[in-house]
Amino acid sequence: MSDLEGLWQWQAELAKRLPGLSVAQVRVLAEWSLGMVLGRSSALTMVSLVWATAKGEQPGTVRQRLREWCYAAKQKRGSKRRAVEVEPCFPALLAWIVGSWSGRQVALALDATTLGDQFVVLAISVVYRGCAVPVAWSILPAGQKRAWRPEWERLLGCLRGTVPGDWTVIVLADRGLYARWLFTSIVSQGWHPFLRVNLGGMFRPTTEARFRTLRSFVPATDQRWAGTGTAFKGATTRLRCTLLAWHGAGYTDPWLILTDLPPDVADVAWYGLRAWIEQGFKVTKRAGWQWQRTRMVHPDRAARLWLAIAVATLWLVSVGGAADADDTTPLLDSLLSLRSALTATAQWRDVAAVMAGNGFYTIPFENIRAKVHWVNAGLGYGNHPHTARLIRASSHKPVFYSVVDGYGHMDPVMARNAITFWRLLVGE
Repeated sequence: MSDLEGLWQWQAELAKRLPGLSVAQVRVLAEWSLGMVLGRSSALTMVSLVWATAKGEQPGTVRQRLREWCYAAKQKRGSKRRAVEVEPCFPALLAWIVGSWSGRQVALALDATTLGDQFVVLAISVVYRGCAVPVAWSILPAGQKRAWRPEWERLLGCLRGTVPGDWTVIVLADRGLYARWLFTSIVSQGWHPFLRVNLGGMFRPTTEARFRTLRSFVPATDQRWAGTGTAFKGATTRLRCTLLAWHGAGYTDPWLILTDLPPDVADVAWYGLRAWIEQGFKVTKRAGWQWQRTRMVHPDRAARLWLAIAVATLWLVSVGGAADADDTTPLLDSLLSLRSALTATAQWRDVAAVMAGNGFYTIPFENIRAKVHWVNAGLGYGNHPHTARLIRASSHKPVFYSVVDGYGHMDPVMARNAITFWRLLVGE
Protein backbone atom coordinates (compact mmCIF):
# COMPACT_ATOMS: atom_id res chain seq x y z
CA MET A 1 0.00 0.00 0.00
CA SER A 2 1.34 3.45 -0.93
CA ASP A 3 1.57 6.30 1.56
CA LEU A 4 -1.30 8.09 -0.20
CA GLU A 5 -3.56 5.03 -0.07
CA GLY A 6 -2.77 4.71 3.63
CA LEU A 7 -3.54 8.39 4.10
CA TRP A 8 -6.96 8.08 2.45
CA GLN A 9 -7.87 5.05 4.54
CA TRP A 10 -6.71 6.76 7.72
CA GLN A 11 -8.69 9.87 6.80
CA ALA A 12 -11.85 7.78 6.45
CA GLU A 13 -11.20 6.15 9.83
CA LEU A 14 -10.71 9.52 11.53
CA ALA A 15 -13.90 10.89 9.98
CA LYS A 16 -15.81 7.96 11.48
CA ARG A 17 -14.14 8.15 14.90
CA LEU A 18 -14.08 11.94 15.34
CA PRO A 19 -17.41 13.10 13.87
CA GLY A 20 -17.15 16.53 15.49
CA LEU A 21 -14.38 17.60 13.10
CA SER A 22 -15.05 19.06 9.68
CA VAL A 23 -13.91 17.33 6.50
CA ALA A 24 -11.05 19.79 6.10
CA GLN A 25 -9.96 19.36 9.73
CA VAL A 26 -10.00 15.57 9.40
CA ARG A 27 -7.94 15.75 6.22
CA VAL A 28 -5.16 17.76 7.86
CA LEU A 29 -5.32 15.73 11.08
CA ALA A 30 -4.72 12.63 8.96
CA GLU A 31 -1.70 14.33 7.39
CA TRP A 32 -0.33 15.38 10.76
CA SER A 33 -0.78 12.03 12.51
CA LEU A 34 0.21 9.63 9.73
CA GLY A 35 3.02 11.99 8.76
CA MET A 36 4.37 11.64 12.30
CA VAL A 37 4.35 7.87 11.93
CA LEU A 38 6.10 7.94 8.55
CA GLY A 39 8.58 10.64 9.55
CA ARG A 40 9.00 9.37 13.13
CA SER A 41 8.69 12.94 14.34
CA SER A 42 6.08 15.58 15.17
CA ALA A 43 8.31 18.31 13.75
CA LEU A 44 6.49 20.53 11.25
CA THR A 45 9.38 20.42 8.79
CA MET A 46 9.55 16.61 8.79
CA VAL A 47 5.80 16.05 8.41
CA SER A 48 5.68 18.67 5.65
CA LEU A 49 8.48 16.93 3.78
CA VAL A 50 6.70 13.56 4.02
CA TRP A 51 3.57 14.81 2.25
CA ALA A 52 5.29 17.22 -0.13
CA THR A 53 7.25 14.22 -1.42
CA ALA A 54 4.27 11.85 -1.52
CA LYS A 55 1.85 14.34 -3.12
CA GLY A 56 4.23 16.28 -5.31
CA GLU A 57 3.31 19.57 -3.62
CA GLN A 58 5.58 22.43 -2.64
CA PRO A 59 6.92 21.97 0.91
CA GLY A 60 5.90 25.51 1.79
CA THR A 61 2.29 24.84 0.78
CA VAL A 62 2.06 21.72 2.94
CA ARG A 63 3.83 23.47 5.79
CA GLN A 64 1.37 26.35 5.83
CA ARG A 65 -1.60 23.96 5.77
CA LEU A 66 -0.26 22.01 8.72
CA ARG A 67 0.70 25.16 10.62
CA GLU A 68 -2.73 26.78 10.21
CA TRP A 69 -4.44 23.64 11.50
CA CYS A 70 -3.02 24.52 14.95
CA TYR A 71 -4.11 28.18 14.79
CA ALA A 72 -7.10 29.90 16.35
CA ALA A 73 -9.81 30.84 13.85
CA LYS A 74 -8.96 34.55 13.77
CA GLN A 75 -5.34 33.76 12.92
CA LYS A 76 -6.21 31.76 9.81
CA ARG A 77 -6.51 33.00 6.26
CA GLY A 78 -9.99 33.33 4.81
CA SER A 79 -13.34 34.43 6.22
CA LYS A 80 -14.94 31.04 6.94
CA ARG A 81 -12.12 29.28 8.77
CA ARG A 82 -12.77 27.78 12.19
CA ALA A 83 -10.42 26.47 14.84
CA VAL A 84 -10.10 22.82 15.80
CA GLU A 85 -11.97 22.34 19.08
CA VAL A 86 -9.94 19.81 21.01
CA GLU A 87 -12.04 19.04 24.09
CA PRO A 88 -15.06 17.65 22.18
CA CYS A 89 -12.66 15.06 20.77
CA PHE A 90 -11.79 13.68 24.23
CA PRO A 91 -14.84 11.42 24.72
CA ALA A 92 -14.55 10.31 21.10
CA LEU A 93 -10.94 9.22 21.63
CA LEU A 94 -11.86 7.21 24.73
CA ALA A 95 -14.90 5.71 22.98
CA TRP A 96 -12.65 4.71 20.07
CA ILE A 97 -10.39 2.77 22.42
CA VAL A 98 -13.26 1.26 24.40
CA GLY A 99 -14.94 0.15 21.20
CA SER A 100 -11.99 -2.03 20.23
CA TRP A 101 -11.00 -3.08 23.77
CA SER A 102 -10.79 -6.72 24.76
CA GLY A 103 -12.50 -7.30 28.10
CA ARG A 104 -14.39 -4.98 30.42
CA GLN A 105 -11.56 -3.65 32.57
CA VAL A 106 -9.56 -0.58 31.65
CA ALA A 107 -6.98 1.51 33.52
CA LEU A 108 -6.57 5.27 33.19
CA ALA A 109 -3.62 7.22 34.58
CA LEU A 110 -3.46 10.90 35.54
CA ASP A 111 -0.13 12.67 35.51
CA ALA A 112 1.64 15.91 34.64
CA THR A 113 4.71 16.46 32.51
CA THR A 114 6.69 19.54 31.54
CA LEU A 115 8.40 20.72 28.38
CA GLY A 116 11.27 22.85 29.61
CA ASP A 117 10.11 26.35 30.47
CA GLN A 118 7.40 26.28 27.79
CA PHE A 119 4.51 24.10 28.91
CA VAL A 120 2.98 22.01 31.66
CA VAL A 121 0.76 19.20 30.38
CA LEU A 122 -1.95 17.61 32.52
CA ALA A 123 -2.97 14.36 30.86
CA ILE A 124 -5.39 11.49 31.32
CA SER A 125 -4.27 8.44 29.36
CA VAL A 126 -5.38 4.87 28.78
CA VAL A 127 -2.46 2.64 29.76
CA TYR A 128 -1.86 -0.30 27.46
CA ARG A 129 1.03 -2.70 26.83
CA GLY A 130 3.72 -0.63 28.46
CA CYS A 131 2.61 2.65 26.86
CA ALA A 132 -0.20 5.18 27.22
CA VAL A 133 -2.62 6.83 24.80
CA PRO A 134 -3.74 10.35 25.80
CA VAL A 135 -7.51 10.78 25.78
CA ALA A 136 -7.79 14.16 27.57
CA TRP A 137 -5.26 16.89 28.30
CA SER A 138 -4.77 20.50 29.27
CA ILE A 139 -1.64 22.41 28.27
CA LEU A 140 -0.70 25.35 30.47
CA PRO A 141 2.11 27.91 30.34
CA ALA A 142 5.08 26.84 32.45
CA GLY A 143 6.18 29.03 35.33
CA GLN A 144 2.71 30.36 36.17
CA LYS A 145 1.17 29.41 39.49
CA ARG A 146 -2.42 28.28 39.16
CA ALA A 147 -4.72 25.68 40.69
CA TRP A 148 -4.85 22.38 38.84
CA ARG A 149 -8.12 21.25 40.41
CA PRO A 150 -10.39 23.00 37.85
CA GLU A 151 -8.34 21.52 35.02
CA TRP A 152 -8.54 17.95 36.33
CA GLU A 153 -12.24 18.25 37.10
CA ARG A 154 -12.93 19.57 33.61
CA LEU A 155 -10.93 16.78 31.96
CA LEU A 156 -12.67 14.09 34.00
CA GLY A 157 -16.01 15.70 33.19
CA CYS A 158 -15.26 15.50 29.47
CA LEU A 159 -14.97 11.72 29.76
CA ARG A 160 -18.06 11.17 31.90
CA GLY A 161 -20.42 8.53 30.52
CA THR A 162 -18.02 7.37 27.81
CA VAL A 163 -17.23 3.95 29.31
CA PRO A 164 -20.15 1.51 29.71
CA GLY A 165 -21.50 1.37 33.24
CA ASP A 166 -20.83 -2.36 33.67
CA TRP A 167 -17.10 -1.93 33.04
CA THR A 168 -14.47 -1.67 35.77
CA VAL A 169 -12.37 1.48 35.39
CA ILE A 170 -9.46 2.15 37.74
CA VAL A 171 -7.88 5.60 37.76
CA LEU A 172 -4.24 5.76 38.87
CA ALA A 173 -2.31 8.77 40.11
CA ASP A 174 0.94 9.32 41.97
CA ARG A 175 1.17 10.79 45.48
CA GLY A 176 1.88 14.31 44.21
CA LEU A 177 -1.66 14.50 42.81
CA TYR A 178 -3.60 12.98 45.72
CA ALA A 179 -6.50 15.03 47.09
CA ARG A 180 -9.81 14.10 48.65
CA TRP A 181 -11.70 16.02 45.96
CA LEU A 182 -9.91 13.96 43.26
CA PHE A 183 -10.90 10.71 44.99
CA THR A 184 -14.55 11.76 45.23
CA SER A 185 -14.61 13.14 41.67
CA ILE A 186 -13.46 9.78 40.31
CA VAL A 187 -16.02 7.90 42.41
CA SER A 188 -18.80 10.21 41.20
CA GLN A 189 -18.10 9.01 37.64
CA GLY A 190 -18.66 5.39 38.64
CA TRP A 191 -14.92 4.73 38.40
CA HIS A 192 -12.49 3.51 41.03
CA PRO A 193 -9.64 5.71 42.31
CA PHE A 194 -6.28 4.04 42.82
CA LEU A 195 -4.34 6.92 44.34
CA ARG A 196 -0.96 6.72 46.04
CA VAL A 197 -0.49 8.83 49.19
CA ASN A 198 2.51 10.04 51.16
CA LEU A 199 3.87 8.37 54.27
CA GLY A 200 2.94 11.25 56.58
CA GLY A 201 -0.76 10.40 56.89
CA MET A 202 -2.78 8.38 59.37
CA PHE A 203 -5.25 5.52 58.93
CA ARG A 204 -7.72 3.89 61.30
CA PRO A 205 -8.77 0.36 60.32
CA THR A 206 -12.46 -0.46 60.69
CA THR A 207 -11.63 -3.02 63.38
CA GLU A 208 -9.55 -0.62 65.48
CA ALA A 209 -10.35 2.39 67.66
CA ARG A 210 -7.22 4.47 67.05
CA PHE A 211 -5.43 5.97 64.10
CA ARG A 212 -2.05 4.57 63.13
CA THR A 213 0.66 6.02 60.94
CA LEU A 214 0.53 4.74 57.39
CA ARG A 215 4.11 3.51 57.64
CA SER A 216 3.20 1.19 60.52
CA PHE A 217 1.12 -1.06 58.25
CA VAL A 218 4.21 -2.25 56.33
CA PRO A 219 7.19 -1.50 58.59
CA ALA A 220 9.57 -3.83 56.74
CA THR A 221 10.14 -4.98 53.16
CA ASP A 222 8.17 -7.82 51.58
CA GLN A 223 5.11 -6.99 53.67
CA ARG A 224 1.52 -6.35 52.55
CA TRP A 225 -1.63 -5.10 54.24
CA ALA A 226 -5.13 -4.47 52.93
CA GLY A 227 -8.25 -3.35 54.76
CA THR A 228 -11.04 -0.81 55.04
CA GLY A 229 -11.09 2.15 57.37
CA THR A 230 -10.70 5.92 57.60
CA ALA A 231 -7.76 7.80 56.13
CA PHE A 232 -6.54 11.06 57.70
CA LYS A 233 -7.80 12.79 60.83
CA GLY A 234 -8.75 16.25 59.60
CA ALA A 235 -12.39 17.17 59.14
CA THR A 236 -11.78 18.31 55.57
CA THR A 237 -9.43 15.48 54.64
CA ARG A 238 -11.04 12.47 56.36
CA LEU A 239 -11.99 9.72 53.92
CA ARG A 240 -13.69 6.33 54.19
CA CYS A 241 -11.80 4.03 51.88
CA THR A 242 -9.68 0.92 51.43
CA LEU A 243 -5.95 1.04 52.11
CA LEU A 244 -3.63 -1.22 50.12
CA ALA A 245 -0.05 -1.22 51.40
CA TRP A 246 3.02 -2.98 50.08
CA HIS A 247 6.73 -2.49 50.75
CA GLY A 248 8.69 -4.19 47.99
CA ALA A 249 12.32 -5.21 48.28
CA GLY A 250 14.61 -2.58 46.81
CA TYR A 251 12.19 0.31 47.39
CA THR A 252 12.86 3.06 49.92
CA ASP A 253 9.18 3.88 50.44
CA PRO A 254 6.19 1.55 50.42
CA TRP A 255 3.24 1.85 48.09
CA LEU A 256 0.24 3.21 50.02
CA ILE A 257 -2.84 3.16 47.81
CA LEU A 258 -6.32 4.48 48.61
CA THR A 259 -9.26 3.08 46.67
CA ASP A 260 -12.99 2.50 47.00
CA LEU A 261 -12.70 -1.13 45.91
CA PRO A 262 -13.08 -3.86 48.56
CA PRO A 263 -9.73 -5.24 49.75
CA ASP A 264 -10.57 -8.75 48.53
CA VAL A 265 -11.11 -7.42 45.00
CA ALA A 266 -8.25 -4.95 44.55
CA ASP A 267 -4.56 -5.80 44.17
CA VAL A 268 -1.89 -3.27 45.10
CA ALA A 269 0.20 -4.54 42.16
CA TRP A 270 -2.20 -2.77 39.78
CA TYR A 271 -0.54 0.47 40.74
CA GLY A 272 2.45 -0.62 38.66
CA LEU A 273 0.40 0.24 35.57
CA ARG A 274 0.76 3.93 36.44
CA ALA A 275 4.39 3.90 35.29
CA TRP A 276 3.16 3.32 31.75
CA ILE A 277 1.97 6.93 31.44
CA GLU A 278 5.56 8.00 32.06
CA GLN A 279 6.57 5.76 29.18
CA GLY A 280 3.85 7.45 27.13
CA PHE A 281 5.40 10.85 27.88
CA LYS A 282 8.76 9.44 26.84
CA VAL A 283 7.30 8.32 23.51
CA THR A 284 5.77 11.77 23.02
CA LYS A 285 9.20 13.31 23.46
CA ARG A 286 12.65 11.88 22.83
CA ALA A 287 11.75 8.21 22.35
CA GLY A 288 9.13 8.80 19.68
CA TRP A 289 7.46 11.93 18.37
CA GLN A 290 10.28 14.32 19.36
CA TRP A 291 7.90 16.91 20.77
CA GLN A 292 10.70 18.38 22.89
CA ARG A 293 11.96 20.09 19.71
CA THR A 294 8.79 22.10 19.17
CA ARG A 295 9.07 25.86 18.77
CA MET A 296 5.47 26.48 19.76
CA VAL A 297 4.88 28.95 22.56
CA HIS A 298 1.06 29.11 22.55
CA PRO A 299 -0.63 26.48 24.78
CA ASP A 300 -3.77 26.38 22.60
CA ARG A 301 -1.74 25.53 19.51
CA ALA A 302 0.19 22.88 21.43
CA ALA A 303 -3.11 21.35 22.60
CA ARG A 304 -4.20 20.94 18.97
CA LEU A 305 -0.88 19.35 18.07
CA TRP A 306 -1.40 16.95 20.97
CA LEU A 307 -4.58 15.76 19.26
CA ALA A 308 -2.43 14.67 16.33
CA ILE A 309 0.08 13.09 18.74
CA ALA A 310 -2.69 11.19 20.52
CA VAL A 311 -4.13 9.93 17.24
CA ALA A 312 -0.68 8.89 15.97
CA THR A 313 -0.01 7.00 19.21
CA LEU A 314 -3.42 5.33 18.98
CA TRP A 315 -2.65 4.32 15.39
CA LEU A 316 0.57 2.62 16.42
CA VAL A 317 -1.04 0.86 19.37
CA SER A 318 -3.97 -0.27 17.19
CA VAL A 319 -1.72 -1.65 14.49
CA GLY A 320 0.39 -3.50 17.05
CA GLY A 321 -2.67 -4.93 18.77
CA ALA A 322 -4.20 -6.08 15.48
CA ALA A 323 -0.96 -7.78 14.46
CA ASP A 324 -0.89 -9.70 17.72
CA ALA A 325 -4.58 -10.56 17.86
CA ASP A 326 -4.07 -14.01 16.28
CA ASP A 327 -0.57 -14.55 17.66
CA THR A 328 -0.83 -15.97 21.16
CA THR A 329 2.69 -17.35 21.47
CA PRO A 330 4.97 -14.90 19.63
CA LEU A 331 8.10 -15.75 21.59
CA LEU A 332 7.67 -19.50 21.14
CA ASP A 333 6.81 -19.16 17.47
CA SER A 334 9.80 -16.91 16.86
CA LEU A 335 12.22 -19.29 18.53
CA LEU A 336 10.80 -22.32 16.76
CA SER A 337 11.06 -20.59 13.38
CA LEU A 338 14.75 -19.99 14.12
CA ARG A 339 15.18 -23.60 15.32
CA SER A 340 16.35 -22.41 18.71
CA ALA A 341 15.71 -23.94 22.13
CA LEU A 342 16.73 -20.71 23.90
CA THR A 343 14.71 -19.85 27.01
CA ALA A 344 14.37 -16.14 27.72
CA THR A 345 14.39 -16.47 31.51
CA ALA A 346 15.65 -12.95 32.26
CA GLN A 347 13.14 -11.41 29.86
CA TRP A 348 10.22 -13.28 31.41
CA ARG A 349 11.35 -12.24 34.90
CA ASP A 350 11.65 -8.66 33.73
CA VAL A 351 8.17 -8.61 32.20
CA ALA A 352 6.72 -10.20 35.35
CA ALA A 353 8.41 -7.54 37.46
CA VAL A 354 6.99 -4.74 35.30
CA MET A 355 3.49 -6.21 35.35
CA ALA A 356 3.71 -6.49 39.15
CA GLY A 357 4.99 -2.95 39.43
CA ASN A 358 8.26 -4.16 40.92
CA GLY A 359 11.19 -3.40 38.64
CA PHE A 360 13.74 -4.67 41.13
CA TYR A 361 15.20 -8.16 40.91
CA THR A 362 18.67 -9.60 41.21
CA ILE A 363 20.78 -11.38 38.60
CA PRO A 364 23.97 -12.99 39.99
CA PHE A 365 26.27 -11.53 37.33
CA GLU A 366 29.36 -13.05 38.90
CA ASN A 367 28.03 -16.55 38.14
CA ILE A 368 27.80 -15.96 34.40
CA ARG A 369 30.32 -18.15 32.62
CA ALA A 370 29.14 -17.88 29.04
CA LYS A 371 29.27 -15.33 26.27
CA VAL A 372 26.47 -12.75 26.67
CA HIS A 373 24.54 -10.80 24.05
CA TRP A 374 22.37 -8.25 25.86
CA VAL A 375 19.57 -6.83 23.69
CA ASN A 376 17.34 -3.90 24.67
CA ALA A 377 14.14 -2.60 23.10
CA GLY A 378 14.71 0.97 21.98
CA LEU A 379 11.47 2.24 23.56
CA GLY A 380 11.90 0.19 26.73
CA TYR A 381 12.39 1.34 30.28
CA GLY A 382 15.57 2.29 32.05
CA ASN A 383 19.20 2.90 31.22
CA HIS A 384 19.81 0.60 28.26
CA PRO A 385 23.53 -0.21 28.62
CA HIS A 386 23.45 -0.38 32.43
CA THR A 387 23.03 -4.16 32.77
CA ALA A 388 25.55 -4.89 30.03
CA ARG A 389 28.08 -2.85 31.97
CA LEU A 390 27.31 -4.74 35.18
CA ILE A 391 27.84 -8.06 33.42
CA ARG A 392 31.12 -6.86 31.92
CA ALA A 393 32.31 -5.80 35.37
CA SER A 394 31.49 -9.20 36.91
CA SER A 395 32.17 -11.70 34.13
CA HIS A 396 35.32 -12.94 32.41
CA LYS A 397 33.46 -13.74 29.19
CA PRO A 398 32.76 -11.23 26.37
CA VAL A 399 29.55 -9.20 26.54
CA PHE A 400 27.93 -7.86 23.39
CA TYR A 401 25.28 -5.16 23.54
CA SER A 402 22.73 -3.92 20.99
CA VAL A 403 19.45 -2.01 20.80
CA VAL A 404 16.50 -2.78 18.54
CA ASP A 405 14.93 0.59 17.77
CA GLY A 406 11.24 1.28 17.54
CA TYR A 407 9.92 -1.47 19.82
CA GLY A 408 8.54 -1.36 23.35
CA HIS A 409 9.56 -2.98 26.59
CA MET A 410 7.43 -6.12 26.26
CA ASP A 411 7.73 -6.70 22.52
CA PRO A 412 10.39 -9.44 22.88
CA VAL A 413 7.83 -11.75 24.49
CA MET A 414 4.45 -10.28 23.55
CA ALA A 415 4.72 -8.93 20.01
CA ARG A 416 4.61 -10.54 16.63
CA ASN A 417 7.93 -8.90 15.78
CA ALA A 418 9.68 -10.83 18.57
CA ILE A 419 11.68 -12.62 15.88
CA THR A 420 13.59 -9.36 15.35
CA PHE A 421 15.09 -9.75 18.81
CA TRP A 422 15.73 -13.46 18.89
CA ARG A 423 17.41 -13.52 15.48
CA LEU A 424 20.14 -11.39 17.08
CA LEU A 425 20.49 -13.78 19.99
CA VAL A 426 20.71 -17.00 18.00
CA GLY A 427 23.09 -15.57 15.42
CA GLU A 428 20.91 -15.23 12.30
